This record gives sequence, C-alpha cells and structure tokens, in this order.
Amino acid sequence: MLKLYYATGTCALATYMTLEEAGADYTAERLSFKDNQQNSPDYLAINPKGRVPALVTDRGVLTETPAMLAYIAQTFPKAKLAPLDDPFDFAQVQSFNSYLCSTVHINHAHKMRGARWATEESSFADMKAKVPQTMAACFKLIEQKMFRGPWVMGDQFTICDPYLYTLSTWLEGDGVDINATPKIADHFKRMSDRPAVSKVMAAQKA
Repeated sequence: MLKLYYATGTCALATYMTLEEAGADYTAERLSFKDNQQNSPDYLAINPKGRVPALVTDRGVLTETPAMLAYIAQTFPKAKLAPLDDPFDFAQVQSFNSYLCSTVHINHAHKMRGARWATEESSFADMKAKVPQTMAACFKLIEQKMFRGPWVMGDQFTICDPYLYTLSTWLEGDGVDINATPKIADHFKRMSDRPAVSKVMAAQKA
C-alpha cells in the first residue's frame, strides 16, 4: 500500500492522478497549509523539506514530483505510463517533467513564495508582477517546441500528461489565458474528461 501526502492546489495533484491512472493500491492524506501541517513534527519526520507531495513506499519515502512519477510508471508497467523499454524516449519524458519542476513551477512560485529568494517587500511585488509574463512564455515554449499531440509525448498517454495538466490549472490564477496555447487548452479539456482525473478532482473538493 502506497500513501500519498498532498495539499489541494499543489503539484501533488500530478502524483495523485498518476496513482489513480496506474490502478495503484494507495491512500491519500490531505495536509492543510492554512494550519501549517506541512511543518508539523509528525510530517517533518516523513519529509524534512516540509513540502508536498511525499509518497510513502515499502522501501522508504519519495519526494519530488518527477521522481515519484517515474517510480509509479516503473512500478506499474502494465499501465504503460512511460516508454520504459527505450532509454532515450524515457529520458525525454524525464526532460519534460524536469522542465515543469525546475522552471515552470519556480516561475509560478514567485507569485506567493518570494520570501524564498528575497527579503524586501518591493522585491516580492516585482517577482509577482513578472509571473504572467514568465508563465506565458513557458507555456508558449511547451506549445510550440515540446508538445507533440494529442498527448504530450504523442499518441501515448504518459506521466507527462497529469503533470502538465496540474500546472495548467494554475494559469488562470497566474493571469495567463490558456486559450493562447490552443493545443494545451485542448489537452486540458481532454484530461478533465478522464475518469481518473475526475475522481481525484472530486476527492480534492470533498
């Protein structure tokens, strides 16, 4: 049994949906950022980073979304969530997910996590003001150079798709019109129709 720790509105959604897509035997425990549960002693014993997601496995705890998504794909190969038999193709999947993690997510975080990088209030405002531009630029690059269609990697649904969908849910709040990237907008709609996605989104609202 796998156990996922998550919080609503976070990148943990990608792992949550991927577990559901894989048909994994798992439980999900929601943390409240409002109550600062991510920094509670109990949770810090699980993930000293004080962040979500964290995935408890029978071999230990995994953190960082790209690592968890790769683990799920490899643990449940029958779900065919990644091209596991081709090292180059699998590396391309990892490359896409790493870009979401290291660049797109960081750009988004400048909107409300400025204290991670600066101390002056004026710096926070400047970083926040830049978010619509940087996020739009990232999604334009994905649309034009990285997205193959109809899924991220082409005909096969992969672990890239829940991750892209998750970050796409942030666009409206970041001041970016998803319709400016029509292929990604179409991807968002088709993802929303998947049973696993509908189930997880409903669970998050419960």
